[in-house]
Amino acid sequence: MSIGSICNHSVATISSDAGIVEAARRMREEHVGDLVVVELRGGITVPIGIVTDRDIVVSVVAKQVSPADLTVADVMSSSLLKVNEQSGVEHALQEMHRGGVRRAPVVGARGELVGILSVDDVIERLAAQLDHVAGLIHAEQQREVRVRP
Repeated sequence: MSIGSICNHSVATISSDAGIVEAARRMREEHVGDLVVVELRGGITVPIGIVTDRDIVVSVVAKQVSPADLTVADVMSSSLLKVNEQSGVEHALQEMHRGGVRRAPVVGARGELVGILSVDDVIERLAAQLDHVAGLIHAEQQREVRVRP
């Protein structure tokens, strides 16, 4: 199973020169906890960072810095882990574990943003697979009762 098949293809994005207040407003409006920071390069949208609600709380609110004085570039994580859409889930999870992140932008062959993968996406997929396994076990038990009364 490839990352491209389970990632969220609807990604909330923002530019690095946008203000922190704008970033917080966008997160609230889009009901997300992060925005992928992007820029256009050669006609494609490339992820260059990520800003999370936690970044805003830890870097701005907790330090009592005026958000009006800051841009997304001031608080975003720029050492960005990106995963290729063709990568397998296990590889992506290993990379996310190694990087200590719960979400990662998903990129295509040219480095273009195609989605975002979160641990929640993986858990949701695993839960669906476990549900299929449980259904299989139940069906096998029912078959046993019918075949060997």
